[in-house]
Amino acid sequence: MTAIQQLVDLDKNKVTEKDDKPHCKESLIRPHLNDYGSASNLAFNEAVHKMMAEGRNIYHFAFGQSPFPPVEGAKKVLAENANETAYLPVAGLSELRASICSFHEKRDGLRLQDDLVVVGPGSKELIYLLINVFNGDILLLSPSWTTYKPQTQLANQRVFTIKTTLEDNWKLTPFLLEQTLQQHELKRNRLLILCNPDNPTGTAYSEEDFIALSSALRKHNIIVLSDEIYAATNFECCHKTLAKYYPEGTVLSSGISKWASAGGWRLGYSIYPPELKVLHKAVRSAASHTYSCASGPVQHAAVWLFRFDEECERYVYHTSKILQAVAAFCHRELTSVGVKAIMPRGGFYIFPDFEVIREALARRNITTGEAMCKALLEEADVAVMSGGPAFLRPDDEFTVRLCYINFDGAFALKASQQHSDEPITDDFLNLYCKPVVEGILAIKNWVQKQLESGK
Repeated sequence: MTAIQQLVDLDKNKVTEKDDKPHCKESLIRPHLNDYGSASNLAFNEAVHKMMAEGRNIYHFAFGQSPFPPVEGAKKVLAENANETAYLPVAGLSELRASICSFHEKRDGLRLQDDLVVVGPGSKELIYLLINVFNGDILLLSPSWTTYKPQTQLANQRVFTIKTTLEDNWKLTPFLLEQTLQQHELKRNRLLILCNPDNPTGTAYSEEDFIALSSALRKHNIIVLSDEIYAATNFECCHKTLAKYYPEGTVLSSGISKWASAGGWRLGYSIYPPELKVLHKAVRSAASHTYSCASGPVQHAAVWLFRFDEECERYVYHTSKILQAVAAFCHRELTSVGVKAIMPRGGFYIFPDFEVIREALARRNITTGEAMCKALLEEADVAVMSGGPAFLRPDDEFTVRLCYINFDGAFALKASQQHSDEPITDDFLNLYCKPVVEGILAIKNWVQKQLESGK
């Protein structure tokens, strides 16, 4: 079986009418979910790991999770609280909510109310609950994280897409916002979901960006869910949060999965402004009827993390330093052969556009991003996700989301800590992040072959 045949067929995960016929005459699934499928990134990740387990040597750039081990201090606190089995408050431990607010005051200069914090089993759950209780329309950016749109479908909400461009660094601008509002008749209540730093593009917003955006958002009374799960990974330690410029309309969402490398611990939170107490109350009530509370031992570990002591500061400094060097290598090498991309400013992703090889691929009858990604996997052993419909981009666009985290983070982190004041060079990357280096060079060589084939 070829790699192309082994690729996950997402359609097989979708619910269809014929699945229900043996059970009853009427569909068991609500009509708006008939084409609903599982998370594309998770399904693709499972398919790639299956191929690797069967012996394929694949450069896996298709899934984004921190490559680093959790902070040692947090692991100790987690173990010490393993006997915490009681149900905790729905909104989270009061001590945890207070430490979260102190964390954002220290790092972002925000003054937040701990009684307006809701802690949950991952920020994904809390984002969905907000979408579900919200009475209005949802605005999403294109490109966008793969889960936002399916969550709106699951909640049976209307969604409108704002298409950003590489020329604008994939950022939302006041012009794009105004254009979208003029083109569509939206309900009075509008909820915009904004990821900063962004998944999948790696872009990040500046103070100037937010000053201009906040004026437009305020003018149209748009509520914003600001997904800042990658905030503490900002490569230059200069993260700007919309909550500082548009406090009355911003719900701040984050967690410990990215900066603290604790994705599997499943702990996230949302912070509401006083002006949106009604939404806070509704989400908190929904939480009581769904997940009840986040894991007790993890909440205690998170209290320690959000105190953000010297150990955490050093940890974030070194992990961000490594990620920045890896991102810069990916950007430099890919753009050297004509691939277009912006330099990421935080997070785990770069979103390159392979338009440069369109003519060469067209001669091979490859005209979609998905087909290009399958050819890249088959011919260069590189797995990436197409930037097409899963990320709300066109089928025929040659963008991909590339996750540059397929290296031994524990190995790299230890080396960086031992040479704290030294810059991270290509020699460091070749030694400690070798799978990324080899995989990017494999993509580069594949692109060069396509270009040469057209001469």
